Amino acid sequence: MPLEMRGHAVARALYDELREVLAGLSYTPALRVVRLGDDPASVSYTRLKDKRARELGMDSQVIALPASTSEAELLGLIDELNADDGVDGILVQLPLPEHVDEGRVIEAISPAKDVDGFHPYNVGRLWAGKETLEPCTPAGIIRMLDHYGIELEGREAVIVGRSNIVGKPLAALLLRRNATVTVAHSRTRDLAAVTRRAEVLVAAVGRPGFIGPEMVAEGAVLVDVGISRVGDELVGDIAPAAHEKSSAYTPVPGGVGPMTVAMLLANTVRAARRRRG
Repeated sequence: MPLEMRGHAVARALYDELREVLAGLSYTPALRVVRLGDDPASVSYTRLKDKRARELGMDSQVIALPASTSEAELLGLIDELNADDGVDGILVQLPLPEHVDEGRVIEAISPAKDVDGFHPYNVGRLWAGKETLEPCTPAGIIRMLDHYGIELEGREAVIVGRSNIVGKPLAALLLRRNATVTVAHSRTRDLAAVTRRAEVLVAAVGRPGFIGPEMVAEGAVLVDVGISRVGDELVGDIAPAAHEKSSAYTPVPGGVGPMTVAMLLANTVRAARRRRG
């Protein structure tokens, strides 16, 4: 039977570590989560992040703004949070309304408070192999693979999806662990032939059941980042039938998802310790 790699167990272990760190600090790390509009998914995500931070005893606040908030108003708020020495981490929930330039917003956040790890400064440090605030989902994937004893050095890893949020930063983290990395995407020729080479296969395209069993090698480790709603069910990018061919896989839901929030809070604590010594 393949190993089911569940993120909740890994996240709980990380929260225990963070509690020990927080108990030894003379200050309380502060996180500010900014949301524009009332998109149900965004409301749910920001509420969960805030809840988990408060459970750890952190100073957390969701700043909910109308969807009509102008880009200039949002940038003004970010400037205020950057200047506030009592704030350690700033997260602007994506996606943003169409009239707001996401890239401009990301670049406006102080790199020292960029707990999403998306600022170009932090991205550059990641690719240079320097210590930095790493994007939460890719960092969570590495943490999960380590927790379950999945060896990465020398193995062939294929990532399907080249987003700035998952695919590209995960490639950098896997290279740091001495994996041989291929990033595949919508223009990749004969994608199935590429994915069948993978000893570690990561799917991050947001297309339900996109990776079928015919695209997976026997004994591969499968990491499913995608999550889509089909009817009343949440499903991933990897078809469940493919799990049977794997040596280990992440379920959807309950796999990678819990790690994203856990790594966000770890980044907030890391940012606070760097800023406050």
